[in-house]
Amino acid sequence: MSYKLRFVQSFDKKDSERFLMLEQAFIQLEQENCGISPGKRFVPVAGRLPTNTLIWEAEFPTLENCTDMLKEIANNSDHDALLKEQIVYMRDAYVEIYQELTPDS
Repeated sequence: MSYKLRFVQSFDKKDSERFLMLEQAFIQLEQENCGISPGKRFVPVAGRLPTNTLIWEAEFPTLENCTDMLKEIANNSDHDALLKEQIVYMRDAYVEIYQELTPDS
């Protein structure tokens, strides 16, 4: 059984360029192997969420691995510094954790 961790962030459309540019810095931080698992990022093209939404997600084999990742993010000063820059452009943000359903679950 696996778990999916998602961060969903909406931002002001007028700030899209700056918000997404800062997101590139988060991608670089993940690639530098800082202990934060690399995730996939999406912006809606069509659907319930508006196009000024960023979705980051990653899968983990256990719920413990998922919560360990949240702790790693909370304790990463480089992530905090980037978040302080980016948060001024956010309208809303929330975290979701999903459990994968399998035939035996």
